[in-house]
Formats: sequence, C-alpha cells, structure tokens
Amino acid sequence: MREMTCFKAYDIRGRLGENLDEDIAEHVGRAFAQLLDARRVVIGRDCRLSSEVLLDATARGLMREGVEVLDLGLCGTEEVYFATSHFGADGGIEITASHNPPEYNGMKMVRAGSAPLSQEDLAALQRLAEASDFGPDAGGGTRLEAEGARAAYVARVVGMVDVAALRPMKIVVNAGNGTAGPTFDAIAEALAAQGAPLEFIRLHHEPDGHFPNGVPNPLLPENRAPTAEAVRAAGADFGVAWDGDFDRCFLFDDQGEFVPGEYVVGLLATVFLAREPGACIVHDPRVVWNTLDAVAEGGGVPVQTRTGHAFLKQAMRDCGAIYGGEISAHHYFRDFVCCDSGMIPWLMVAGLLSDSGQRLSHLVASRRARFPSSGEINFTLADPAAALARVSEALAPEALECDETDGLSLSFPDWRFNLRPSNTEPLVRLNVEARDDASWVDAGVARVRGLLQAD
Repeated sequence: MREMTCFKAYDIRGRLGENLDEDIAEHVGRAFAQLLDARRVVIGRDCRLSSEVLLDATARGLMREGVEVLDLGLCGTEEVYFATSHFGADGGIEITASHNPPEYNGMKMVRAGSAPLSQEDLAALQRLAEASDFGPDAGGGTRLEAEGARAAYVARVVGMVDVAALRPMKIVVNAGNGTAGPTFDAIAEALAAQGAPLEFIRLHHEPDGHFPNGVPNPLLPENRAPTAEAVRAAGADFGVAWDGDFDRCFLFDDQGEFVPGEYVVGLLATVFLAREPGACIVHDPRVVWNTLDAVAEGGGVPVQTRTGHAFLKQAMRDCGAIYGGEISAHHYFRDFVCCDSGMIPWLMVAGLLSDSGQRLSHLVASRRARFPSSGEINFTLADPAAALARVSEALAPEALECDETDGLSLSFPDWRFNLRPSNTEPLVRLNVEARDDASWVDAGVARVRGLLQAD
C-alpha cells in the first residue's frame, strides 16, 4: 500500500515527483474505473508540461480495466464535463492543477451525467488506489480521439446567448498562456459565422506550460494589471481573464476595474431570472447580500449551500436551479450539465450589455455602492478553531442571525461577515459586507481582525 497525499477535499492536487507521478496517475485511473464500474471515460488535459505524460498514465490505467477512453487532448476542464454527458460516458477526468505553480498537477473528475464525485467517493477512490489490489488486466481497453467533442461544446456555449441581439463590442481576452486560447478561438469563430459584431483583443493567448507571464490566476491582485491596462488602452467595453484550465473567468469593466465575484453572480442571476422568473439561484455563503437582493428583484428563489464545486453542483441538481455562482468566479449553469464554465459568463455579460445599453462600470457601480464588501482576507493562525470560537463568543450575542452552513456567518443590522477555516492550511478566510456605507466594512474587518489576533 502506498499512501497518496494528493487527494484533497474536492479533487486531486500534488507536487510532481513528491506526491504525484505517473505511477500514481495510473493507479488512480484503475481505481476510477473500478469505483464507477466504468466502460467509457472521457479524458483531457491542460497545457502544463507534465500533463501529457500524466494523461497517458491515467489512460493506461483506465485501459487496463477494459475502459474505452475518449481523449479530448488539450482542453479546458469544462470541456471534459460537457463531453462526459455528450458521449454518455461513465466518468470524466481532466488533468490539471488550475492556477497552481508549474511544479504542481492534479485531476478534476466527474461521474456519469457530469455529476460531481462526493467526498465519500473520493475517499473510496483513494482507498482503492492506495491498496492497488486490482487483479489481472481486464483486457479490451481502447483509446480513441473524441471526434466532434469541441464542435458540440462550442454549439452549446454559443447557444446560451441570442447572437442576433449582440451589439458591436470590443472585448479584451487574456488567456494567461493557459489552456483557454484554442477553445476561445473556436467559440469566436462560431460567433463570427453567426454574424456577431464582436472584436476581440487577445492577450497572452498561446498555451505555454512555462507560463512566461506568470501562472494564470487573475484572482491575485498582482496579476490583474495586464488585462486592466489593455482594456483602457483599447477603449474596450470590458475584459476577460481566465485561470489555467478556464473553469473560472474574471471580468474587468470598461474602465479597466476588476469586478469582484459577488457582483458578477448578481448580474448573471438577473439575466437568468429575466428568462425564467421564479427560478432557483444557488449561491455560496461567503458574500450574500448583493446576490439576495438581485434574486429578490428578479422574483427568484435563493438557495444557499456550502462553498465548493461538489456542493454547488449537487444543490443545482437537487433544486433544479437555472444558475449558481460562487464569489471565487465559478459559475454553474443548468443548461450546461449543471457544471461550471469560464466561457459562458463573459458571453452572458456581452448579452446583458447589449440588452441594457449600459456600460458594465455603471451596472456594477450601483451594486458596489449598495453592497460594499472587503474582498477575501486571509489570516495565518496557530489555532484556527480557537480563533473562530473566540470570534463567535464575542460577536454572536450581538448578531441578528447566526449561520454555520460553511464556517461562521454572523449578520448585524448594517454589516455581515463570513469566517471560514481552510481545508488544507492553518488559515481562516474573512469576508465582510455591508449595506450602503463602506465604513461598516472597515469597522467590521477591524473588529474581527482584533479578535482573531487577540492571542
């Protein structure tokens, strides 16, 4: 038995040569096939230098269990999600470490119907892979190119918006030398073929696993300047930047200002509720007031669930939600197999700007003023559990509402906060929001910080 520490809360992630290598990938492939009793599995990879060999090893493990492997090659995680359902496969695996440094890699996985693997599934997968008690090869495994996969995916993405209603627009797109470039080009080509009057300014577009312009993670403030500057220089209507496997997209308004995730969730909720009044909208518990207000205005039903793609996807299925969003820039769509996509959100925003005739900066400014927020603040603490208990003891008696869906959320008349411990590090993550007055955000951050750092 070989201990495998690359198994995390929602997927597999590890440092190459340390807790992830070809042997582990092959074992995971065999275990995945056995866990799901799989006969057909879709597989793809990002542009990391290690991804191709890890894909080969994973495919080898699957084939040893008699699986028909449909290989998408270089693609985004969402393409694997879509293709798993499109081809009626028993599961899908994307080889990716998303926004982690080049020395890392990993896997994101779904089962039949593009449904997420639960934490219990992952624990069972880990036990099978570690035990390595697979028996003789099953025989009959094959590896085939997944013909037509990208064309079908592009048709689904483009079909999410009324192309004929799009107005002329200039959009900066920054792939960060990650995997997004070729897939975006296919989407842009399909839009042009349907007469979409969109002009794109491509930035760091070629996939390059050396990441010459830094690891693609636009959530980091230091990585936002190239997109912001390109928007301003071009006089663009807005900008888009993706992470490495492009299942998250980040927006910049027409002034080059970064748009925090909670405001994007509110905008997309508005779009979908205009299409389907009364629909359910799923959201995470970190920053909620703007989302709740947008859903109420649209006549929708808000459904809160724990942070993390497995929880959002399951909640989407449980309540039949049309859309779900997290402030971390994961956006989930009922009509995209209830999975997250980094390509659909920017296209929906282009449609919203076309319909409303407004600038993105104007749409976001009113929301920022009504519901200011702090952004996520991380604290490294020796004893996170004790720190959370200290905050709860001091502030819960004053709160109007206490919610422990995910960490600790306390609501007061003018401000609210969520405090969550990290799954993997001695960190707690703080988000503070307020109504109408940003000074409540500053005061709330100061008060919680003082309690966290009291020892």
